[in-house]
Amino acid sequence: MQDTMEAALITNPEPAAGEHSPLPHLTIRARSGWQAVNLAQIWQYRGLLLSLATRDVKLRYKQTALGVLWVVFQPLMAAGIFSFVFGTVAKLPSGGLPYFLFSYAGLLGWTAFSGTLVKCSASLVGNAHLISKVFFPRLILPFSTVFSSLLDFAVALAMMLVLLVVYQVTPGWGIVLLPVWLLLVLLYSIGVGLLTAALTVTYRDVQYILPVGLQFLLYASPVAYAVSAVPEHLRWIYYLNPLSSLLEGFRWSLLGVGQPPGWTILYAIAGGIVVFIAGAFAFKRMEKTFADLI
Repeated sequence: MQDTMEAALITNPEPAAGEHSPLPHLTIRARSGWQAVNLAQIWQYRGLLLSLATRDVKLRYKQTALGVLWVVFQPLMAAGIFSFVFGTVAKLPSGGLPYFLFSYAGLLGWTAFSGTLVKCSASLVGNAHLISKVFFPRLILPFSTVFSSLLDFAVALAMMLVLLVVYQVTPGWGIVLLPVWLLLVLLYSIGVGLLTAALTVTYRDVQYILPVGLQFLLYASPVAYAVSAVPEHLRWIYYLNPLSSLLEGFRWSLLGVGQPPGWTILYAIAGGIVVFIAGAFAFKRMEKTFADLI
């Protein structure tokens, strides 16, 4: 019942003195269409959003010896493995750059995507006690996980800057577009995360399918290798995965190699907006059943 309470509250005008109005003082109407996704309501509950985000960060690194350093160690180890397998064994091109640095730049964008998606997907089930007892905009739960993802990205980016100094690589003007790639990656991860979070409430299988799907997507995206390693006549198919151009954009902004074609960037921007809106509407459509099913 709590999830069906979200509605548009309309205050009707007061009648003149001595007159009786047939309209009630307050009218409650269910939201529909574009009004169903009320992002302005997120701002009204910004205090709760900040509290949940802070709690998420604290709980994640509570009782860990290394704390936030795990954010650095994981991509460093992955970059080392990719460097050996794809750089040393397979001898794939890296634009004349050290393969370790090349791989880490790709992992920077991939980790932002996969980390946000996984946390968004688990946000509802992980807060079942709140959903079943308290009314608040449910969109706050997946949105609150973005703060910890941004913190992780900032720590990993700091390590990237250290590696740039060590390998004596200077980014070009494309570095100013790095926030754009990050924003687009977050649009995709949140959009898909909203859908998977809502589906997880009904179908817990999603939490087991998602890691497998991400593993396939990892190798179908230019994380450990460049798009230039893909046969030229197949690249247009490869770019149908919007992460291809975005991860190449990360690498181009940081290392100056692998600038994605213009049409792929426009495609990624349009796709990100569509995925986010579709995910938000799917989330709101299934929201009324959360309290009963979770």
